[in-house]
Amino acid sequence: MARPYDRKDSFHQQAKAEGYRSRAAYKLIEIQRRTRVLRRGQRVIDLGCWPGGWMQVASKEVGPGGCVGGVDIAAIDPPLDLANTFAIQGDLSEVPVRKALLEKLGGPADVVLSDAAPKLTGVRSTDRAREEALLEAVEASLPELLRPGGNLVIKLMEGPEAQEVEKRLRASFDKARSLRPEASRKGTTERYWLGTGYRKG
Repeated sequence: MARPYDRKDSFHQQAKAEGYRSRAAYKLIEIQRRTRVLRRGQRVIDLGCWPGGWMQVASKEVGPGGCVGGVDIAAIDPPLDLANTFAIQGDLSEVPVRKALLEKLGGPADVVLSDAAPKLTGVRSTDRAREEALLEAVEASLPELLRPGGNLVIKLMEGPEAQEVEKRLRASFDKARSLRPEASRKGTTERYWLGTGYRKG
């Protein structure tokens, strides 16, 4: 018999104790420790930023001279009380949303992050289609949101759809690698893909 889903595992408890909005913060903390993808003074965009855990981590890493902008269909409530962050509620695929994000950030990002995942229905074909649509929306936004030479960290769920997106992304970056943080839930098929040295177009 499968173990029941435990929302209050050790990472959940740790996040609550340390003030992070989600246990997912520890995924980015580990990715940062292993890759140093985030640096002081950078502009960062977090796609699918709710509930704000990744923005909290990025805010600390870029420091007061940097800026972290997030976008999500869901509002971050309550808003993050961090001077170098802002969040926009909206759909990434809409031009006005991307425009507002760039204007507030001050230009294209040095790093784009995405821990986004679609709402699952339990219907395999539907869930795969939603995952593919989400990944394609992130991929399509990169020429506008990520500066040449910039870096991308994106969550991928194992499957043919993710493999096709990964194949296309590899062609747009100088280097790429995959990571599986310890904070990822046991049994999950998720991994995080890091592309460095973005070649626009």
